[in-house]
Amino acid sequence: MTLLAHDRYCDEITHQVGLLRSVVTSGTDLSATVPTCPDWSLEELVRHTGGALRWVELMVRTRAQEEVPEEQVPGVEGPGARGDAAALDAWLAQAGEQVVAALREAGPDAKVWGWAGILSAGFWARRMAHEITVHRADATLAAGLPYEVAPDVAADAIDEWLQIVEYVQRTDPHDEAARELRGPGRSIHLHATDSGPELNAEWLVALTEDGVTWRRGHEKATVALRGPLTSVLLAFYRRLPLDAPELEVLGERELLEFWLERATFG
Repeated sequence: MTLLAHDRYCDEITHQVGLLRSVVTSGTDLSATVPTCPDWSLEELVRHTGGALRWVELMVRTRAQEEVPEEQVPGVEGPGARGDAAALDAWLAQAGEQVVAALREAGPDAKVWGWAGILSAGFWARRMAHEITVHRADATLAAGLPYEVAPDVAADAIDEWLQIVEYVQRTDPHDEAARELRGPGRSIHLHATDSGPELNAEWLVALTEDGVTWRRGHEKATVALRGPLTSVLLAFYRRLPLDAPELEVLGERELLEFWLERATFG
């Protein structure tokens, strides 16, 4: 498993912000409920995402060595008027431009506070690229629009999620969800059916007594999730139901459902 280049993450943030902006300006009702985040309207989802970008921009630009409270971030809440697509679009565009500029200027190795044990600007470039990638899926579902994501980005998003789950298992072993995921002889196989061998878009996730481990590769497991890479990504992030027609679940479906209930974030 190899991370994407820092510039690739920055490029993807710019790309994803542009695509999310196109949802904002598509004429979709901004008060529409987001099916995959039912506590949010489309506008609240966009404000959350743009606010996260501004928060990260401030931390990276100032090389923050501890978490910065959101209330200290200028413009974090977004435009004052609700339901104004043009104002929301302009605010989101500025957030995207500013965070990418800060990340490019910092470079991947600049020391910055992070919450997953990786104290660098590179962590935030990767995290924000995938944060927007997944929340754009939420937005397109609310708007009834098609969704696609580049294969290298989709595969890296799955890698990152598994690394974070593994980190939580290691650093907070007494967390209830982390504890419940442990156990001998259970495993999950993810298999993207539309990717070539050069991407190696298959994963084996093992739930062991010592915690969760994972690796890329084709191996037999207790349960397998098969389908196009984008669909596997969305299902693994609980943005697509397991009974979607493009997906296939082989083996103990209950284990996959058990995992998704306890290991999903974002």
